[in-house]
Amino acid sequence: MALTGGCFCGEVRYAAEGPPRFRGQCFCRTCQMLSGGAGNMFLVVQASGFAYAKGRPKSFTRTDGAPTRDFCEICGVHLTACSPLAPGVVLIKVGTLDDPAVFGGPEAVYWTGEKQEFHLLPPGVPAHERPKPQAPQP
Repeated sequence: MALTGGCFCGEVRYAAEGPPRFRGQCFCRTCQMLSGGAGNMFLVVQASGFAYAKGRPKSFTRTDGAPTRDFCEICGVHLTACSPLAPGVVLIKVGTLDDPAVFGGPEAVYWTGEKQEFHLLPPGVPAHERPKPQAPQP
């Protein structure tokens, strides 16, 4: 399976080969801030199969060990994250996919302890107050 996507302005494009390893949703405060309030949905893919096909994003890493996040420096869209807690994988932000329907919904939801009253949890999906050990963090 090939996944393709990019930013809003089209200056940065990516491609990922192989099936997604995991589909998740996160409601941590950082994801709320980065999304403008909604948290985020992500696909986890092997880093070895992921590449930027056009342009190069800017990266941002906080000093507290949080994931490194890639953004388009022109339109500001958050494209991916790479976490030290999940080496060897890339977390792709679902909204940046050319076909977001391939996401199909999360397998698990994380950081529900930080969600807001207005955030809705998908029915029938395991939800965790915090990530389980070794779970990918967006």
